[in-house]
Amino acid sequence: MSNLRKTEAPVSTVTLDKNKIDAPTDNIYEAISIIAKRATQINSEIKKELIEKLEEFATYTDSLEEIFENKEQIEVSKFYEKLPKPQAIAVEEWLNDKIYYRNTEKEA
Repeated sequence: MSNLRKTEAPVSTVTLDKNKIDAPTDNIYEAISIIAKRATQINSEIKKELIEKLEEFATYTDSLEEIFENKEQIEVSKFYEKLPKPQAIAVEEWLNDKIYYRNTEKEA
């Protein structure tokens, strides 16, 4: 998920024009459903990548009392905390026509 650094999705809340969101489908509920499914995909990709990166720095000990503060883990975690939310990334992709979707009911 190397394009996370290149995303132009806002980090904070932004008001969007409803007409731009539902323009491709002419149905706001269908558009939101597509965006929500993409946000779920993005979230799982981010979570997988974060776990993989944190595993690189993991130190395993037999004692639960020993806690190691690994600066690399902290930096990786801070990077992911500062990223835009998956929903914001999905909305940005939707508005830029980067999400492929199809309506199977219309095809049948």
